[in-house]
Amino acid sequence: MAMKSHRSRTLAVIAALALALAPAAAHAACEPGAYRAPDGDFVVVTNSRNPSQPGQRYVFRDGRRGGVDDAGSPVACAENAAVVHAAGGEISWPRVAFTVTPTTFESVETTMAGQLIEPPGPPDPHRPLVVLVHGSEQTAAIGSQLPFVLAAQGLSVFVYDKRGTGGSGGYYTQNFELLADDAAAALTAGRKLAAGRFDRAGFFGGSQGGWIAPLAANRSSADFVGIAYGLVASPIEEDRAQMELEVRALGLGDNEVALTDRLSKASTGIILSGFKEGYDELATVKREMADKRWAAKIEGEWSGAFLRMPERELRRIGRARFDNVELIWNYDAMHPLRDLKAPLLWVLAGEDREAPIGETKSALTRLIKEGKDVDLYVFPNTDHGMLEFTTAPDGSRTATRVTEGYYRLVGDWIKGKVSGPYGQAQQVK
Repeated sequence: MAMKSHRSRTLAVIAALALALAPAAAHAACEPGAYRAPDGDFVVVTNSRNPSQPGQRYVFRDGRRGGVDDAGSPVACAENAAVVHAAGGEISWPRVAFTVTPTTFESVETTMAGQLIEPPGPPDPHRPLVVLVHGSEQTAAIGSQLPFVLAAQGLSVFVYDKRGTGGSGGYYTQNFELLADDAAAALTAGRKLAAGRFDRAGFFGGSQGGWIAPLAANRSSADFVGIAYGLVASPIEEDRAQMELEVRALGLGDNEVALTDRLSKASTGIILSGFKEGYDELATVKREMADKRWAAKIEGEWSGAFLRMPERELRRIGRARFDNVELIWNYDAMHPLRDLKAPLLWVLAGEDREAPIGETKSALTRLIKEGKDVDLYVFPNTDHGMLEFTTAPDGSRTATRVTEGYYRLVGDWIKGKVSGPYGQAQQVK
């Protein structure tokens, strides 16, 4: 008996130590949503969608972000509140009581999952309704941060899972025409669900959403369209522009840019032939780049992979690897913008490596000069996703935060109440 009693006490001590030393991840989780400060500021907390960053993630209105359980995190969770650590101490921010209505809708013989998020308070027939259009990600949009960020700014938000993701049926695709049909159907569903509680309704999309939202707007009589870090260029032009940026970042010149242009042309020829032709042209470029040490650092969207993949492998698996999502390679992005009747907001990341802004900025400036209703903003020193970053000696970047002013600009523009400044944003006229 004494032996058993001693063992029990030992186990109790071990258990107490384990509890005391348990990581922050063992703390109570926040209910996903937005939490508002007494002065109107807010923080959004959601469950992570990235397996490499488990737990919960937070983002403030000013763009500060991180993991709730990270060391030094300014956000902790309490019952129906977020405890925010600031210079003045700890303050409890109560959870915003959104009205969240799940729904399903049909699009091209597919059942899609959607969700309407409405701010608290009495029904407001003058509130804008915004439908969020996804990028190229294969994760579910329902439960992500942006819907709550916009709803916390007084917008009604309709978010839906892209086909083949989350609760939506169908298969994952990057067919812009099909995805635009889905977005248009989402706007119809959102309008029906929020009937009598909104006035204007339109789209906001990031990245690949820049190709999809204008198409959808022209098919659904949208009242406005907002785009962030999207392209007015085809995927083919994106590949070429990315490689030019990579060459310039390495301190190289026009001759090297011309060589990567030829690489892009050769890889594009193979793609457009259905991986049947163009291998001789690619082989010629490969031979010319074989002794270029810098070539190992060239990526583009796909041309870098073509450069390093043996021809036999490219012939064997190239189409399955690179052409399996119905991408419209030579998509004419200007056509739907010229047809667009709704006001357009376009926000660019000034140092975007994934979606280089040169051609897009020029194209949008031309539309402005032609009299189109376009508001164009550039946030300097930001990369794709409107992310500020630090740069390592080897040129690699580490994202730090969403740039201050970006969320406010988007929310105010949709409400028709732009009154900057918005961080470092520069409006292009």
